[in-house]
Amino acid sequence: MGDVLGRATAEESTFLFQLVSGGLRQGALAGVMTDAVARASAIPATVIRRAIMLGGRLDTVARISLTEGRSAVEAVTLEVGRPLQPMLASTSASVTEALEDLGTAAVEWKLDGMRLQVHRDGDHVRIFTRNLNDITDRMAGVAHLVRGFAAESFVLDGEVLAIDASTGRPVAFQDSASEIRSDGGRGGVVRPYFFDLIHLDGRDLIDEPLAVRRTLLTDLTGEHRIPGTVTANADQGEAVLASALAAGHEGVVVKGIDSAYEAGRRGKAWRKVKPVHTLDLVVLAVEWGHGRRTGWLSNLHLGARSADDDGRFVMVGKTFKGLTDDLLRWQTERFGALAEREELWSGPQTGVVWVRPEQVVEIAVDGVQRSTRYPGGIALRFARVVRYRHDKVAAAADHITTVQAMLPGSAASPSD
Repeated sequence: MGDVLGRATAEESTFLFQLVSGGLRQGALAGVMTDAVARASAIPATVIRRAIMLGGRLDTVARISLTEGRSAVEAVTLEVGRPLQPMLASTSASVTEALEDLGTAAVEWKLDGMRLQVHRDGDHVRIFTRNLNDITDRMAGVAHLVRGFAAESFVLDGEVLAIDASTGRPVAFQDSASEIRSDGGRGGVVRPYFFDLIHLDGRDLIDEPLAVRRTLLTDLTGEHRIPGTVTANADQGEAVLASALAAGHEGVVVKGIDSAYEAGRRGKAWRKVKPVHTLDLVVLAVEWGHGRRTGWLSNLHLGARSADDDGRFVMVGKTFKGLTDDLLRWQTERFGALAEREELWSGPQTGVVWVRPEQVVEIAVDGVQRSTRYPGGIALRFARVVRYRHDKVAAAADHITTVQAMLPGSAASPSD
């Protein structure tokens, strides 16, 4: 690295420093890097992707491909006890739309819990998160449960969440996470649900159709399989969505019944469907961007009208998601004109600009959660910009009570 920086121009060395320090966001995500490894090693990308799927780590497969060649990459197989990349779902606007694309499919509840990958080999159990972190020592109850399943070895994909013992409904995600960490030590019921079976007693199932995997999963896990049904009928599929929402869950996942387990990919064979809530909020401040957004006002501080309805606004979250380059240019000019004061962090264009609370923006959210970080006692989940509302004045933005009513378990929660 010293040699490379020594040969670089000033502009190149700045680029390289930002790259290795994490300050540069230039779009080289895992999929791009996978293609790069394939080109560098002259091994087909499909072979590289399958090895990453089964081996779990891009860097490990990259080393094998560049030092040992194709035969070594093709020799990477599923190993019980070693995590593999989880299959991911893309998004559909509705169950009906998903079924139109997929035909006959499994429509299953989408739970708002922690993704689990459970490996058992005899009495030895290992449990991993979505990010392939080993959390076996925190999942004693789950490990005990799966040791009772009638098989010697298997790999299961699923979710674990906490259920309120008095209502039978899932608790809020942040409470569920705390309950899971304490393995039920706070009074809730920690329960796993499984939705896929990837390996069973020496038989790899990743290339088998979902119909086969689902039957074997039901036989193995019984009541611990996630609820759902197989159908091509839109009304039946929408009914599953309605039942999931009524039970307090996020939505559904629609899965093509003939689909293989495409680990590590967000393909079209699985489609998640969940209601999208939108709020009209007011921009209170904007942070200067970094990386490729340097020089633009980017991260928005968002507020709802206060409980006293006195012209003040209560901050409920931030977001920089959903902003195109055109919007970044526009809002840099717009909020520059509305600026009241600026707080610099480490030099020009590095801090936050506080603005007059006049601009309304429509924000899509997956929900809200309790938070001590913001004055309203709540925070937005997965907030992203839909559009700026030039047709609305700040006094017509959503009230803090409207946002608070979205909290799971509240009297007016949309999930109730």
